[in-house]
Amino acid sequence: MPRLGVNIDHIATLRQARRGTEPEPLIAARICEAAGADSIVVHLREDRRHIQDADLFHLKKAVKSRLNLEMSIAPEIVAIACKVKPDQATLVPEKREELTTEGGLDVLKNFIKVKEAVKKLSMTGIEVSLFIDPVKSQVNAARKVGAGTIELHTGRYAGARKKAAVSASFREVRQAAEYALNRGLTVNAGHGLDYNNVTRIAGIRGLDELNIGYSIVCRAVFVGLDRAVKEMKALL
Repeated sequence: MPRLGVNIDHIATLRQARRGTEPEPLIAARICEAAGADSIVVHLREDRRHIQDADLFHLKKAVKSRLNLEMSIAPEIVAIACKVKPDQATLVPEKREELTTEGGLDVLKNFIKVKEAVKKLSMTGIEVSLFIDPVKSQVNAARKVGAGTIELHTGRYAGARKKAAVSASFREVRQAAEYALNRGLTVNAGHGLDYNNVTRIAGIRGLDELNIGYSIVCRAVFVGLDRAVKEMKALL
């Protein structure tokens, strides 16, 4: 069974809506860990739309499981990560105008920049993961830049509505996972996963961790964060 990483970005989204102090991501992290989360995930975006720099430093001190920082390869963000030293850094693509991450990092297109970021982060003792589309060429590129872990983008699977499209996108993820595992990579997955579609992905043999945030925070509005995490954990 894969571990569960809980992304708490949208706790901060609610706080930033009023530029206030509540709800506090640090408290959310503690609740998630007590409910069974195996890691806490946050994304420090360049526009600081939710998680703020101070949140990172507070979480680094308080998280008892693992802190996974999603981040772009921008030099400013890489420098902050090297200072905070999260347990893991997951490199993702980032566009200011997007509502959420729209696809995997194109490692082939940004090979030199990604390799430099991986090297800098690794030298400070941070485990590096690359968030990529479930495509063999991207898996190969991830290995070449020195990443030992990848996270497969499940957005196409999560967004599919017709049965044939769901099946086809699921096969893409499963085959990419098998391909990467056979080449010695640790394989995680995430994006768009919820209480209705997660079980099939969780059943892929060899997946180390699923990173899920938005659906858990949405569920928490109605049942509380503790129960929302426990329900997702049970589905895995």
